[in-house]
Amino acid sequence: MVESVRVPDVKVALSTASVYPESTATAFEIAARLGYDGVEVMVWNDPVSQDIEALRRLSDYHGIPILAVHAPCLLITQRVWSTDPWTKLQRARTAAEKLGASTVVVHPPFRWQRQYARDFVSGIWRMANETDVRFAVENMYPWRYREREMLAYAPDWDVTKEDYRHFTIDLSHAATARADALQMVDRMGDRLGHVHLADGKGSAKDEHLVPGRGSQPCAEVLERLASSGFDGHVVLEVNTRRAMSSAERESDLAEALAFTRLHLASRVRVPRR
Repeated sequence: MVESVRVPDVKVALSTASVYPESTATAFEIAARLGYDGVEVMVWNDPVSQDIEALRRLSDYHGIPILAVHAPCLLITQRVWSTDPWTKLQRARTAAEKLGASTVVVHPPFRWQRQYARDFVSGIWRMANETDVRFAVENMYPWRYREREMLAYAPDWDVTKEDYRHFTIDLSHAATARADALQMVDRMGDRLGHVHLADGKGSAKDEHLVPGRGSQPCAEVLERLASSGFDGHVVLEVNTRRAMSSAERESDLAEALAFTRLHLASRVRVPRR
């Protein structure tokens, strides 16, 4: 037997959030220049991120497909695309369908969104049954202050406790939750449809470090995906706000891409001829 290297057909995308405070348009430019396979659009306060036609033009101009749409679920996006959370998801699905994206990433509700939280699991199933787009619900984390925890999400920050058709695993969120990411991957099983790759050190703050700079099993997760027949996308969602220049930001994103491609290449044993 000899060892060979197999590279799975998994696309590696750049989240437009990874270039903040630069623009959505800049993310397309950087993704094309560095050789990413596509982008995930974070829908937030940048008007371009909310405009389907503007996103289509960027995708066409740079030759970079839009692989996923992240619905506006953040505190800072409470008024983006409506104040009604179901309307936000409907618009995210429409955007994904029109832009050719396969996935909508969605967070579980905040606990104070009581009616939305009460109907969330059944509502996500209903929406998933109406489209070929995957609604991949993302793991979150408890909010902490001086070791005191507040459960901010409902039904739960650990989405594996509920019955969803597809999951997104975010390794930075797993670090903040102090959860075992590999065990979470196992619990998600073949319903794992999407990956947000970033590192973390277990801080109370959601760090989104470049993979390899924290304590999360980023390499091990990628290697497991490579050998398991994973058919979703891996999205680099890292924090580059502290970059001192555009060149430093681009260097971080190039490092993240190289790390991901390296560890997605799995070693397999094949018979010697």
